[in-house]
Amino acid sequence: MPGYYADRLSADRLRACYDVAPPRTRQYLEAEIAHVLKHAGPSVSALELGCGYGRVLRRLAPRVQVVVGVDNVLASLALAREHVAGAGEVRLAAMDAGRTAFRDGAFDLTISIQNGISAFQVDPQALMREAVRITRSGGLVLFSSYSARFWEARLEWFEAQASHGLIGAIDRGATRDGVIVCRDGFRAVTVDAEGFRRLVEPLGLVARLVEVDGSSLFCEIRVP
Repeated sequence: MPGYYADRLSADRLRACYDVAPPRTRQYLEAEIAHVLKHAGPSVSALELGCGYGRVLRRLAPRVQVVVGVDNVLASLALAREHVAGAGEVRLAAMDAGRTAFRDGAFDLTISIQNGISAFQVDPQALMREAVRITRSGGLVLFSSYSARFWEARLEWFEAQASHGLIGAIDRGATRDGVIVCRDGFRAVTVDAEGFRRLVEPLGLVARLVEVDGSSLFCEIRVP
């Protein structure tokens, strides 16, 4: 599914996915941002990997010194430029999240939330390694995936997207155990606690795993 977001879910169509979110999903989305903002500060330089149309950047920008958003879909970045206008010091760049052009230790806070570790369709360990590389010693890396307790609400949200023609119809036979499969080739998986541990341990790192709102599982890595 490498080109799915570029072909089907970029810019306005991506924003529409959030516009049709049911109330429980809106609560989840808000809880994720609130958790990220706990780690913001006026002297913090932050980076979001996979910023899309700027949904999180707009909320983070007023709370940090500077925030950089990267994405590999130009249409989404163009919309992000409009969406974050006036929010604060925001910079945007077209890059592969798993192989950026930033120097080592460039940021205090690096985030990839809302299941980006699965949704980006890149090697998740390479993504995690890159996020750690570009975060300074003592800085923080945040990844998130879905909590198992959020399954029914998550499925309801994806059904809403399908009903609006934003993604393909849900393949009920293949959708189970945290994996949502659509008939147009869209596939969304999750990373559980054990999965995050398996990703972190070969890198010689220690992760703090935190469930937020009964909807998100955060993997928090303090860079040594």
